[in-house]
Amino acid sequence: MNKVCAVLGVGPGNGEAFVRRFSDEGFQVAMLARSKDYLRDLEASVAGAHAFPCDLMEPAQITSVLAAIESKLGPVSVVLYNAGGGTFKNVEEASLDDFEANWRINVQGLVAATKAALPQLRQHDTASIIVTSASAATRGRANTAPFASAKAAQRSLAQSLARQLGPEKIHVANVVIDGVVDLPRTRQMLPDKPEDFFVQPSAVADAVWGLTQQDPSAWTFELDIRPFGETW
Repeated sequence: MNKVCAVLGVGPGNGEAFVRRFSDEGFQVAMLARSKDYLRDLEASVAGAHAFPCDLMEPAQITSVLAAIESKLGPVSVVLYNAGGGTFKNVEEASLDDFEANWRINVQGLVAATKAALPQLRQHDTASIIVTSASAATRGRANTAPFASAKAAQRSLAQSLARQLGPEKIHVANVVIDGVVDLPRTRQMLPDKPEDFFVQPSAVADAVWGLTQQDPSAWTFELDIRPFGETW
């Protein structure tokens, strides 16, 4: 079988870095995101990358696209769930719709992806589901009520999945990124910060690759990633 990785939530930053890292390792990489033009451009520039436009807020689309990936590339052995937008408001400012939207992308999407991918993952001797998380999953700051509550739920879901699927040698891991990822928009927002202030997507991708290569006798469930100068 081909080595197939599905990256759910591909954009400039960690998602693109995951695509490039797994492509370098000989994987066929299925890229899922809403932006068709962005995916097509990346498909043209990265060997083994394949665009699968998908709205990760819509479970039916996730199910359909995962089936299309298996048909085109073969069964996935690695799922990288990198979707996780957030609303940064306190509980008074945030609407119920804000809370629901955060839950849908962080929790519902992961559930839909797992359900759709499991029959494919089970075709391999070992497989991986890696979730990109944030420090909000472990601490709820005042102005992160919708995002923090959804990320905490996502973390608990990932832990539940890890305990269920571990005996099947499906490795589920949660990666807590505690820092500001280096992106064009974050550079614009923080123009006075030095380069080493930011989390480098390529370094995150290296860490995620390492998780997928761990021996089953020494699996990591949760991995914290932060720049060396980050206060925590």
